[in-house]
Formats: sequence, C-alpha cells, structure tokens
Amino acid sequence: MQRRGYVAGMEPIISTDALAAACERFARHPFVTVDTEFLRETTFWPKLCVVQLASPEEAVVVDALADGIDLSPLYHLMGDHRVMKVFHAGRQDIEIIWHLARLIPHPVFDTQVAAMVLGYGDSISYDQLVQRVCGQAIDKSSRFTDWSRRPLNKAQFDYALADVTHLRDIYLELTADLDTRGRSEWVGEEMHLLTSPATYDQNPETAWTRLKSRVRKPRELAVLVEVAAWREREAHARDMPRGRIIKDEVIGEIAIQQPQSPEKLAELRSLPKGFERSR
Repeated sequence: MQRRGYVAGMEPIISTDALAAACERFARHPFVTVDTEFLRETTFWPKLCVVQLASPEEAVVVDALADGIDLSPLYHLMGDHRVMKVFHAGRQDIEIIWHLARLIPHPVFDTQVAAMVLGYGDSISYDQLVQRVCGQAIDKSSRFTDWSRRPLNKAQFDYALADVTHLRDIYLELTADLDTRGRSEWVGEEMHLLTSPATYDQNPETAWTRLKSRVRKPRELAVLVEVAAWREREAHARDMPRGRIIKDEVIGEIAIQQPQSPEKLAELRSLPKGFERSR
C-alpha cells in the first residue's frame, strides 16, 4: 500500500524493522556510503532529519523523524568494523552520530580528504567531485530545503539519493588511484583525526581554539578563553547556535578592549544593541 504523498518506489524507511533489515543487507558488503541531512540553524546540536545509505547493490533513505523509529540498527552498522563507512566531508555527519549514540563510525573513508591527497584541491565540494570523476551534474535545487517537513518530495529524494549513489563510484575510483600512486597510507593518517573522540570534544575550556582572532597579549588571550567558554556553556544550555549568543568577532573584540563595566561593554560596535542589559 502506498502512503499518501509519496511516489511508488520512492518511500523512505520509517520503521525500526525495515531499518534493521536494510542494515543487515548493507553489512554483507565491504563498504557503505553514508550521508545525512539535518537542521542546525536554530539549535546548538544538529537535528537529524534524514540518513542516506548505499551499498553496491541498493540505496535507501531513512526518515530519522518517523514516529517510533529506533536508529540502533544504523548505529550498529556504523560500528561494524567489517564494513568501510564512506563519507564526503564527513565531520558533521560523524559529529551527529557521536552526539546521538556516543559512537564514532569505524573504519571510515572520507572522499574529500582522499581527493585532496590526489591533487583535486583543498576542500573540493561533492558536486564538483561528482562532475570530475563521474562526469555528471547534480541538481542542487534541494540543497537548502527544509528536511524536517513531511512528506519528502521527489526532488528531495533524488537529491538525497544522489549524495550516496555517486559516492560509490567516487570511492572506487579514488581508492584505485590511491593504490596506484602508493598514497593510501596518507589518507589513513588523516582518518585517525576524523575518528578521534577528541575531535568532537565540546569542552568549553577549549572553545577558543576554534576562533580566528587578532589577540596577541597574554591578558587578551585569557579573556578570549573565558568569554569563549562562557558562550559555549550558554549555547549548550539554551540549545542555541553559538552565533546567536554572540558572534565570533565580538568575542575577539571583548578580549582586546576588555570593557570593565556594562557601559563600556555597550560601546563595542560589534555587540548587539542592548546586550549589556541582558542576562
């Protein structure tokens, strides 16, 4: 029976049983390509909406927001050491899995890293890599779609599936090229960083290391560390994006100017009006 709003053959996985069966099939293959669609414009932690998976034989879309669905079979697959998990620019995808399941997928292969090792350039985008390796163009019209709305439409399905189906060909092409050039170990070294829990550490005391700042003096650095840690704790507690608390450039300006009163704080040009009077 076809559910309302979906095209035949284009339905997502919406039950734990269907997900478990799909993951069991995927576990029989040497690799699986993985991507996620999420929202994080209004929250500190990304809200997982869709998971896409593809093996050499099939591709599926998992509705992570379906009522009652348990993603445990997915996490079990992500932790299966017999199956290579292939991502493109996978840090955010892995961060989501780490946050939800306290699990880092392993082993992992990142095609963006591999492409860099092979001379495709730093941080090549997925659609650029598809064009260069597969000779195909991806319809990017659904890139900024609202993935939390249901039902998902055909354009969203096509976009979601393209993110993992082309990735199969890219993975095979890049791994063959790495072997030919003797550079496979180079990628392996980078994967150690991508699969380290420390990479996803949200310790407020180290939040300042993610900032680009002009601070040079020890006192300025001390203020930068404290204000960045305060913002990290606030964002986490209120489940808000860091930039909605205060923006990165404001932290840097506070560290340099070091205002000693609410009035002096209000004089900072980069601070939102009235911020000095807020909690």
